Amino acid sequence: MAAIASTSATIPGSIRNRRNGGVGAPDDEKLVFETSHGVEPITTFDQMGMKDDLLRGIYQHGFEKPSAIQQRAVLPIIKGRDVIAQAQSGTGKTSMIAITACQVVDTSIREVQVLILSPTRELASQTEKVTLAVGNFMSVQVHACIGGQSIGEDIRKLDYGVHVVSGTPGRVCDMIKRRALRTRAIKLLVLDESDEMLSRGFKDQIYDVYRYLPPELQVVLISATLPHEILEMTSKFMTDPVRILVKRDELTLEGIKQFFVAVEKEEWKFDTLCDLYDTLTITQAVIFCNTKRKVDWLTEKMRSYNFTVSSMHGDMPQRERDEIMKSFRDMATRVLITTDVWARGLDVQQVSLVINYDLPNNRELYIHRIGRSGRFGRKGVAINFVRNDDIRILRDIEQYYSTQIDEMPMNVADLI
Repeated sequence: MAAIASTSATIPGSIRNRRNGGVGAPDDEKLVFETSHGVEPITTFDQMGMKDDLLRGIYQHGFEKPSAIQQRAVLPIIKGRDVIAQAQSGTGKTSMIAITACQVVDTSIREVQVLILSPTRELASQTEKVTLAVGNFMSVQVHACIGGQSIGEDIRKLDYGVHVVSGTPGRVCDMIKRRALRTRAIKLLVLDESDEMLSRGFKDQIYDVYRYLPPELQVVLISATLPHEILEMTSKFMTDPVRILVKRDELTLEGIKQFFVAVEKEEWKFDTLCDLYDTLTITQAVIFCNTKRKVDWLTEKMRSYNFTVSSMHGDMPQRERDEIMKSFRDMATRVLITTDVWARGLDVQQVSLVINYDLPNNRELYIHRIGRSGRFGRKGVAINFVRNDDIRILRDIEQYYSTQIDEMPMNVADLI
């Protein structure tokens, strides 16, 4: 395996030196992480030594037994270890964050003790809701600190005192700098979808937040995809982490059938989608486009042909995004056209069909997108619209995930 160059030049020295004495890039040997099989699984929540009131909340919320990643990662986290956890979409990562957050907080102290950072407002809000649900009998105070909401309300909530903050990096950073979010009691930092969080878009903000956190901080990284350069960076702010990773060829989502439809030209995609519309509304479908402009265009065009669709992307006001999410969750709308703002972590149980109107711009996004269907082991179908010049991208995805994407059969509706 070729050596991976150190990225220490891009990381502030104060952070780099804080935990590991300023170690440089790990050597190649340390980059060969063990898979999830390296950690002994614990197959029931009762055996994990959790608080009784937390167990009540877990069972009341409908969780009967821990998922594979929860069986391996919950105990190391609640024992205070730094953890890198990678598992497929729909395998219970959000609920794992919620459960461990509730276990580690001391509710007798009205201070922020767990900080969870997510790349999208919707995912941060969803984590807040699940944490409140499993912590129902513990009086855990949780607040979603996200952009698009009232700054005054954030300050008021934080001033009142909360135990867990689930937020997006920009707003959390702002609240820390305003001294509304006091960091002295924070003992656990969770980076959800950490490949996205440590990529160019958020990296500086993450380091900005990290600077304000106590030195003896526990750090947990969670994602469905963790490219090598991200794993290499973790040596800068994690101490001897327990690594629970699945191999890439195990990452394709069992139970999700993947197909492609050959469309010679871009213009033909729309007709293909119209032909599929009745199939989409059998359950619920998410249609992914690569740009906000394409989402708006496709939504208008579908509506002009009297098809009922809803749409969502990052330029919409937060209130509108919340309303669209609610109506989709409540099944008031059945077809959602969106950008990759929706690709990560969001769980709507009924989605069993994903259509990639545009193939995603990178391979990692593919797994996040198709993971919207078939949540937690349920069956799902993913259909990719492939133009002539997209075939190379499709073959690249197939090779990368050691999977097979077949031509869509005529009876696709029977498979959903």
